[in-house]
Amino acid sequence: MVVKAPKILDNKFNFVYQELTENIRKGSKLSVVSALFSMYAYDKLKKDLNKIDGMRFIYTKPSFLRDDKKESRQYYIDNNSIFGNDYEIKLKNELTQGSISRECADWIREKVEIKSFKTPNEAQPRMICVDNKDDSSIAINGTVDFTTAGLGLNKSDRQDMNQCVYGKDFVQSSLMQFNFLWDNEDYLEDVKDEVLNQMQTMHKENPAEFIYFLSLYNIFSDSLEELEGGAIREGNQIKETKIWNKLYKFQKDAVIGAIEKIENHNGCILADSVGLGKTFTALAVIKYYELRNDRVLVLVPKKLRDNWTIYTKNDKRNIFVDDRFNYDVLNHTDLSRERGKSGDIDLKTINWGNYDLVVIDESHNFRNNPAVKDRKTRYQKLMNDIIKGGHKTRLLMLSATPVNNKMTDIKNQIAFITEENDAALAHAGIDSIDQTLRKAQMTFNQWAKLPESQRTGESFIDNIDLDYFRLLDTLTIARSRKHIEKYYDINEIGHFPERKEPINIKSEIDINEEFPSLREINKEISRLNLGIYSPMNYLLPDKLKQYEEKYDTTALGGGVFKQRDKDNALVQLMRINLLKRMESSIESFRLSVERLLYNIDNVLSKIESGIDYNPDINIDVIDPDENEYENLLFGKKRKILLQDMDLVKWKQDLELDRQKLIHLLEESKKITAIRDGKLKDLKDMITLKIQNPINPGNKKVIVFTAFADTAKYLYTNINKWALDEFSVNSALVTGGGDNKTTLKNVTASDINDILTNFSPKSKERANIDPDAIDEIDILICTDCISEGQNLQDCDYLINYDIHWNPVRIIQRFGRIDRIGSENTEIQLVNFWPNMELDEYIDLEGRVKNRMVMVDVSATGEENIISKDQTMNDLDYRRKQLEELQDKVLDLEDIDNTISITDLTFNDFKTELKDYLDVNRKELEKAPKGIYSIVDIPSDLIGEIEQGVIFLLRQVTGTAESLEKNPLSPYYLVYTGIDGNVKFSYIRSKKVMDYYKKLCLGKNEVLTELVDEFNSDTADGKDMRKYSELLVETIEDIIGKKQETGVKSLFRKGGTAVVKQDIDGLEEFELITFLIVR
Repeated sequence: MVVKAPKILDNKFNFVYQELTENIRKGSKLSVVSALFSMYAYDKLKKDLNKIDGMRFIYTKPSFLRDDKKESRQYYIDNNSIFGNDYEIKLKNELTQGSISRECADWIREKVEIKSFKTPNEAQPRMICVDNKDDSSIAINGTVDFTTAGLGLNKSDRQDMNQCVYGKDFVQSSLMQFNFLWDNEDYLEDVKDEVLNQMQTMHKENPAEFIYFLSLYNIFSDSLEELEGGAIREGNQIKETKIWNKLYKFQKDAVIGAIEKIENHNGCILADSVGLGKTFTALAVIKYYELRNDRVLVLVPKKLRDNWTIYTKNDKRNIFVDDRFNYDVLNHTDLSRERGKSGDIDLKTINWGNYDLVVIDESHNFRNNPAVKDRKTRYQKLMNDIIKGGHKTRLLMLSATPVNNKMTDIKNQIAFITEENDAALAHAGIDSIDQTLRKAQMTFNQWAKLPESQRTGESFIDNIDLDYFRLLDTLTIARSRKHIEKYYDINEIGHFPERKEPINIKSEIDINEEFPSLREINKEISRLNLGIYSPMNYLLPDKLKQYEEKYDTTALGGGVFKQRDKDNALVQLMRINLLKRMESSIESFRLSVERLLYNIDNVLSKIESGIDYNPDINIDVIDPDENEYENLLFGKKRKILLQDMDLVKWKQDLELDRQKLIHLLEESKKITAIRDGKLKDLKDMITLKIQNPINPGNKKVIVFTAFADTAKYLYTNINKWALDEFSVNSALVTGGGDNKTTLKNVTASDINDILTNFSPKSKERANIDPDAIDEIDILICTDCISEGQNLQDCDYLINYDIHWNPVRIIQRFGRIDRIGSENTEIQLVNFWPNMELDEYIDLEGRVKNRMVMVDVSATGEENIISKDQTMNDLDYRRKQLEELQDKVLDLEDIDNTISITDLTFNDFKTELKDYLDVNRKELEKAPKGIYSIVDIPSDLIGEIEQGVIFLLRQVTGTAESLEKNPLSPYYLVYTGIDGNVKFSYIRSKKVMDYYKKLCLGKNEVLTELVDEFNSDTADGKDMRKYSELLVETIEDIIGKKQETGVKSLFRKGGTAVVKQDIDGLEEFELITFLIVR
């Protein structure tokens, strides 16, 4: 017999599989050395392979993982090897892998032996020998792999070069080499069982919960280091500190996440909700960096300064004294000062650029970057002198409300992290921070115009550009109370107290009912000119331009802030202030009227003293601070020469106001404390609380008011009464120098001393002063302590007046509504104006409607607030206040508001982290392309339809669209059984929410559904129906990307259409799919 000449097999013209099909016959024995083994190669050649006597297979590299340090060795065969590689994506997407893997496993079990090199082999020999009894044996040597591409069964860009030799004699030399390896236990070890175990993961049925977490595992694979604290340097002793061991688990997770974001992105915004202990979390982050010998600066609102400085002092009240905190503390306002001292720091000589980490408490105070003439703003000082000055500065910002009423509120806070570099987060998939925020604001503006019934947080999230998700997810940590209760062991943390239904009180101003109603008082207020606050309106026409040039300011983008507009806005704000002070207390209103009258009298006196016109005096020439000009000028910061004003008109308006104010003052003086109906009701509520405590033995009450004058008035009329009637001590805290208390041996000037004696358990007084017994039970305070204080010993909080912003109400209640409270119940009491809510809203609305607000954006564009928009705001306000009357709200629960906790993937990441702790091995070994079947729960019937949730990974083509996909390169799509895409990847957050609702807790296979599915698909062999749905899904993805590209041309900054470079199934790899029946 003539032996055929050797042949080159390049899988372009001559194919490996052709030689195999021609030469494999019944009784053939195969010996294979390959880097890869694919079940799809078996499937394509199974007609021939099922005839063989047997096959010996050697993996040329250890394509499994082994950990010899553990008692039992672990194996993991590379998924791409068995279940298809990148050249077999189209085959994988036919969705028949379950049935194929089952058949392949049966074949391996019966006919195949598999071994693998124990250690990597640089030589990487590859071969296939077909040993037949006759002379038709062949040996193929070269680059061959046991995959469809390696055998030439499908097209690929592999550059193969194999030589095929024929005849038993020529094959023997190859078989000798193979047998030498096969029999050598030093080189190889048997891995057949491991391969079969791995294959079983493909064709076994999976619980829906496992597929859900497998999907999350793939989506957030790049975040695993963040979830597990990979950025914390080895050797750092943070976990041995007192502050670390004081934290709850959810706080420790936030510390790890914050450090990860700070290290990877230069900063983090910690936006946990009220009452979740952001200060302690931040202290742990600070300690981590201090242990690295980094220099730390903490910037705080002045009212919160003592909350931070206490931990740097050698003081009994410092519970972390052993941690030796050494950070500097400055007030936000110190950034506006060039000299003087802040604590022990000399502001004239401080080296602003020498801080490694800056922590900003209540960072939302920096959300604006206002234009100011002739000086640096505190924002500019922080940016230029601290962050950009000196060496690299990292940022940690704390705020429960980083986003207030604009999606761009967070822009200036992010700018600190990025040093105003718009492309600083390109590595995280955000090419332009500015464009991302602009698009989010456009969506918000459209959403804000919706009818109140449609303007829900959910509807906003459904429509927001998901780039905003990615941005917030990259830089923020935001958990809500519900998040903590759901994802952490509440028994370890301690429960939140139960909120009782709010008590709502409407008091008469005057017990004798002789004082005018709030409605009538508002009419009087609205008639006031308040020209004392708008001197620019009284300038002589020929002088106006000169003062505009002096006092108008220009924004960075070119827009102009007119001083006259500022004056007019101030007039309206003062009207509101008078109304709100009347609503607060008669005493606060009386004092305001007195002060206003005093100022008017001073101006009238100056006018009446006579001003002679002097042409040599010019506002641009004189020094306004010189004493010689004092009698010629009006104003504090922005001075105006009296001779430049229309004094006749101004005096006339001031005298009219004076007459009205005298009448209001005379009426208000009649209402003494004895006639004050609101004060009487407050005493009644305190009496009721002390005599009927809602928690055993707890007499404590906090009374909040927006005004220091009201707080002082209440303290004056309550402290002695409470001590005489109930033997309880009271305290007053206003944030100024007027703090007082009836408790002996307390330093009244020290807020911390007062609060420690009011809430001794939460402030750990026993460690500071173990002999102290007496406590403060009634605390009357302003909003100087509405943030950053843990006063959870108290269980009863009274809002003596209602703040315009309901967020402030929630922040106040957060002082006692805290995790780990010993109180089982807590009570909120709200004092309301004595009128119907609609009338109250309309009353405030008439005041606000007179305001013309000009919002000059960074581009200088004017945005005049229309009457319709104002009315929308009033509807919004009405809804919020109605809710506050019925229940206590969380920040994220206020309807028509956007909570940052809704705009990140923190919930999903937390769930994944907990699941990984127990199921990591299963997730790591799971192949791609597996599925589960789930039914629609009763609460989702009618909301979602039968269909499939596909998770795909884009492997080629344009990696991202201009309409950013926050899960890129993964695409999560919900396609209905009818082939219509119900939720595209652009609504990934919505799909993830449904995924979770469908799967969480379903940790067993639903056998009845599986049986139906197997019956419909011939045990997974006929998957055409689902493969067609996958095609529809991929076509939708391609269409969305192209549509986005076209839209971008009509957006500012848009420059390109996504290219048509996604041909179909080969572009996307199927990761998981969930069949919803």
